[in-house]
Amino acid sequence: MKVTFITAQGDKVEASAAVGDCLLDVAQNVDMPLEGTCEGQMACSTCHVIIAPDWFGKLPRASEDEEDMLDLAAGVTRTSRLSCQITLTEDMDGLEVRIPGESRDMQRR
Repeated sequence: MKVTFITAQGDKVEASAAVGDCLLDVAQNVDMPLEGTCEGQMACSTCHVIIAPDWFGKLPRASEDEEDMLDLAAGVTRTSRLSCQITLTEDMDGLEVRIPGESRDMQRR
Protein backbone atom coordinates (compact mmCIF):
# COMPACT_ATOMS: atom_id res chain seq x y z
CA MET A 1 0.00 0.00 0.00
CA LYS A 2 1.03 3.62 -0.44
CA VAL A 3 1.13 6.57 1.97
CA THR A 4 2.02 10.07 0.78
CA PHE A 5 3.69 12.47 3.18
CA ILE A 6 3.75 16.19 2.44
CA THR A 7 6.69 17.91 4.08
CA ALA A 8 6.49 21.33 5.72
CA GLN A 9 8.11 22.65 2.54
CA GLY A 10 5.36 21.14 0.37
CA ASP A 11 7.37 18.27 -1.11
CA LYS A 12 5.56 14.97 -1.58
CA VAL A 13 7.27 11.80 -0.41
CA GLU A 14 5.67 8.45 -1.22
CA ALA A 15 6.17 5.54 1.12
CA SER A 16 5.38 1.87 0.77
CA ALA A 17 3.69 0.31 3.77
CA ALA A 18 1.98 -2.90 4.79
CA VAL A 19 -1.34 -3.47 6.48
CA GLY A 20 -0.70 -3.42 10.22
CA ASP A 21 2.22 -0.97 10.06
CA CYS A 22 2.24 1.96 12.45
CA LEU A 23 2.08 5.30 10.60
CA LEU A 24 4.93 6.67 12.73
CA ASP A 25 7.22 3.82 11.65
CA VAL A 26 6.33 4.35 8.00
CA ALA A 27 7.09 8.07 8.33
CA GLN A 28 10.41 7.47 10.05
CA ASN A 29 11.40 4.94 7.37
CA VAL A 30 11.24 7.72 4.76
CA ASP A 31 13.06 10.24 6.98
CA MET A 32 10.11 12.37 8.03
CA PRO A 33 11.09 14.54 11.03
CA LEU A 34 8.88 12.80 13.57
CA GLU A 35 10.68 11.91 16.75
CA GLY A 36 8.19 9.67 18.53
CA THR A 37 9.99 10.21 21.84
CA CYS A 38 7.61 8.08 23.90
CA GLU A 39 7.70 5.18 21.40
CA GLY A 40 3.94 5.04 21.00
CA GLN A 41 3.00 5.25 24.67
CA MET A 42 1.02 8.48 24.12
CA ALA A 43 3.17 10.40 26.59
CA CYS A 44 4.29 13.08 24.12
CA SER A 45 3.16 14.72 20.91
CA THR A 46 6.39 14.50 18.89
CA CYS A 47 4.72 12.36 16.21
CA HIS A 48 1.92 14.86 15.49
CA VAL A 49 0.76 14.83 11.86
CA ILE A 50 -2.08 16.44 9.96
CA ILE A 51 -4.31 14.04 8.05
CA ALA A 52 -5.71 15.24 4.71
CA PRO A 53 -9.32 16.35 5.31
CA ASP A 54 -10.78 13.80 2.87
CA TRP A 55 -9.03 11.00 4.80
CA PHE A 56 -9.64 12.19 8.35
CA GLY A 57 -13.19 10.86 8.62
CA LYS A 58 -12.10 7.45 7.31
CA LEU A 59 -9.75 6.84 10.24
CA PRO A 60 -10.83 5.44 13.60
CA ARG A 61 -11.62 8.21 16.07
CA ALA A 62 -8.85 9.45 18.33
CA SER A 63 -9.10 8.33 21.95
CA GLU A 64 -9.58 10.86 24.71
CA ASP A 65 -5.95 10.30 25.75
CA GLU A 66 -4.77 11.05 22.22
CA GLU A 67 -6.89 14.22 22.13
CA ASP A 68 -5.30 15.29 25.43
CA MET A 69 -1.79 14.83 24.00
CA LEU A 70 -2.71 16.73 20.84
CA ASP A 71 -3.59 19.70 23.06
CA LEU A 72 0.17 19.92 23.77
CA ALA A 73 1.30 19.80 20.13
CA ALA A 74 2.29 22.88 18.14
CA GLY A 75 0.29 23.74 15.04
CA VAL A 76 -2.68 21.50 15.79
CA THR A 77 -5.54 21.52 13.31
CA ARG A 78 -8.99 19.95 13.19
CA THR A 79 -7.49 16.93 11.38
CA SER A 80 -4.43 16.45 13.62
CA ARG A 81 -3.53 13.00 14.90
CA LEU A 82 -0.64 11.27 16.62
CA SER A 83 0.94 9.04 14.00
CA CYS A 84 1.90 6.47 16.65
CA GLN A 85 -1.81 5.79 17.20
CA ILE A 86 -2.66 4.99 13.57
CA THR A 87 -2.34 1.38 12.48
CA LEU A 88 -2.68 1.08 8.73
CA THR A 89 -5.54 -0.94 7.28
CA GLU A 90 -6.38 -1.91 3.69
CA ASP A 91 -8.85 0.98 3.59
CA MET A 92 -5.99 3.45 4.14
CA ASP A 93 -4.17 2.73 0.86
CA GLY A 94 -3.36 6.15 -0.61
CA LEU A 95 -3.50 8.00 2.74
CA GLU A 96 -2.16 11.55 2.58
CA VAL A 97 -0.45 13.04 5.62
CA ARG A 98 1.10 16.49 6.15
CA ILE A 99 4.08 17.05 8.42
CA PRO A 100 3.54 20.20 10.52
CA GLY A 101 6.03 23.03 10.11
CA GLU A 102 6.81 22.90 13.83
CA SER A 103 7.88 19.26 13.74
CA ARG A 104 11.43 18.38 14.75
CA ASP A 105 13.36 15.23 15.35
CA MET A 106 16.03 15.95 17.94
CA GLN A 107 17.54 12.51 17.37
CA ARG A 108 18.70 13.62 13.90
CA ARG A 109 21.16 16.30 15.08
